[in-house]
Amino acid sequence: QVQLVESGGGSVQAGGSLRLSCTASAYTDTDNYMGFMGWFRQAPGKEREGVAAIYTTGGGTTYYLDSVKGRFTVSQDSAKNTMYLQMNSLKPEDTAMYYCAKYRPRGGVVLAVPDFAIWGQGTQVTVSS
Repeated sequence: QVQLVESGGGSVQAGGSLRLSCTASAYTDTDNYMGFMGWFRQAPGKEREGVAAIYTTGGGTTYYLDSVKGRFTVSQDSAKNTMYLQMNSLKPEDTAMYYCAKYRPRGGVVLAVPDFAIWGQGTQVTVSS
């Protein structure tokens, strides 16, 4: 089964930038039923939420949480089996553990936390004011 490995987290000051990467460790035949890849985050004491996603088998359409639109960009490099999240103009409220996932949307809602997914181990993003 494919494994997802995240990297790129760290600590930055407000207004700074980070780029997260999520690499699939092996070729997968899950694309037929897990056609999305996305980034989810979970802050201490809060529920996990969807941040950004890309429809990998649907022409690369992207989806964003309202609060990150214009600041975050999700992209993919199919040749490298890698998805990226470029995060600019970071805010303290972006502080969270960020997880990448390969998944099928729950109930057709792309950024809802899915029931059926392959998850990475997470990478910490900390933004100080």
